[in-house]
Amino acid sequence: MFHTLSAFGGMQVAPHHLAAQAGRDILREGGNAVEAMVAAAATIAVVYPHMNAIGGDGFWLIREPGADPVAIAACGPAARLASRDLYAGRTAIPERGPLAALTVAGTVDGWRTALDIAGTWGRPLPLPRLLAEAIRHARDGFAVTTGQRGLVRGKFEALAQLPGFADTYLDGSRVLEVGERLRLPQLADTLEALGQRGLRDFYEGRLAERIGDELERIGSPLRREDLADYRAAVVTPLELQMRGARVFNLPPPTQGLATLMILGQFERLDVGAADGFEHVHGLVEATKHAFRARDRVVTDPRRLPADPQALLDPGHLAALARQIDPLQAQPWPDPPSQGDTIWMGAIDREGRAVSFIQSVYWEFGSGVVLRDTGIGWQNRGIAFSLDPAALNTLEPGRLPFHTLNPSMALFDDGRVMPFGTMGGEGQPQTQAAVFSRYALFGQPLQQAVTAPRWLLGRTWGDSSTSLKLEARVDPALAQALRAAGHRVEVLGDPFSNTMGHAGALVRHRDGLIEGAADPRSDGIVAAV
Repeated sequence: MFHTLSAFGGMQVAPHHLAAQAGRDILREGGNAVEAMVAAAATIAVVYPHMNAIGGDGFWLIREPGADPVAIAACGPAARLASRDLYAGRTAIPERGPLAALTVAGTVDGWRTALDIAGTWGRPLPLPRLLAEAIRHARDGFAVTTGQRGLVRGKFEALAQLPGFADTYLDGSRVLEVGERLRLPQLADTLEALGQRGLRDFYEGRLAERIGDELERIGSPLRREDLADYRAAVVTPLELQMRGARVFNLPPPTQGLATLMILGQFERLDVGAADGFEHVHGLVEATKHAFRARDRVVTDPRRLPADPQALLDPGHLAALARQIDPLQAQPWPDPPSQGDTIWMGAIDREGRAVSFIQSVYWEFGSGVVLRDTGIGWQNRGIAFSLDPAALNTLEPGRLPFHTLNPSMALFDDGRVMPFGTMGGEGQPQTQAAVFSRYALFGQPLQQAVTAPRWLLGRTWGDSSTSLKLEARVDPALAQALRAAGHRVEVLGDPFSNTMGHAGALVRHRDGLIEGAADPRSDGIVAAV
């Protein structure tokens, strides 16, 4: 993908082509950007199960023309029974299995909340229509992707024995090959029930009873009551003022603060060109400052030790930028994190824009699949610490730390840009790379997404905390980074999944919409 695609009638971008097409079809039928995103979100929860599921969490930025974005935090808290005593004798929460499935899945109620916001925008499309493509693909089957096959094979020992996993994703004990058909009939029935009975059925209806009963039966601390109490929250996004644009992202418990802090520092370095030493070194050094601030501050919003918006104050960002040595790397590493996620964007004909992210945290989340409903459940709760003195210590009802953070920029000239990526530690870094290339250095949108990327830290279960560069990076740049003190690791893949699956849309004042999908993914830009 080298050329930026454009259209006037609406556009959806997703890291799987079937999800992008599902959203595009809703836009074509006159649906709005939120309705398109719900259709895409349901579809990608079926066809990209290694990256996300309806048993995970989601975050939204929604913007109507002439207004600032509103945010939805659809992230679930720890179960009532998920106390540190439950994990007594352990040094950490288990990474997989029923004890890793300890937080409520929030994404479905996020869909409901977003549709409520969009309910005043005209005549809504019926919910069964929004879920129809997801149901069809789950019932009729879809082709296994290279990413799904690789992750099942790579994590086989960790996943194959977990409740429901083999019955859902394996052929007996055999890993399905790329292109083989995978059907998810139980998940199709679940989505059909949601369409018929409404999205709250996931939390307090017949579906909730089945979910709660099976979670209890397999040994998860989650219960029906935890589901019934849950509501997604409409929250005020964080905002960064840049030259010529305002950039928005989610507040805690997400790491959206880190994305904005990286961009705010980097702008003050006055770098002149993209993709050279000054660009990469400057963003990497800004990342270190941002991650340290994130790890001091980001937690359940009810117990923040500091105001995250204050860390985006121009004076504070300028002071951090002055600490960046233009020639020398700061010491690293600091503690990393990992994650697996999808980001998607939509813009409709009227200019309403959505930036959305949905995740189960690690690949396949907890690895648990509820056999009665076909729902894969997240392991987001493993982000909690069992240390009572830790910022993100486990407590019942507490929200875990989230890597998820969709972005949106409003330019002074009227452009609107939803953008984002998956990839754990890489999310803020990739968003900063894409946005700086496009907004600060004038690269075409697709070039900004396609160009070689880097990642400080780890993702996709990698234990390495080096500065990773894609194989396409200029060897002279790699050597210059090493000379500056960066611990550089050049990856073998020129388009590495380690760098995440990014995407972006831009709507211009005249209604022209541009879109970019990531060639590292299975996705496309789909336009009306």
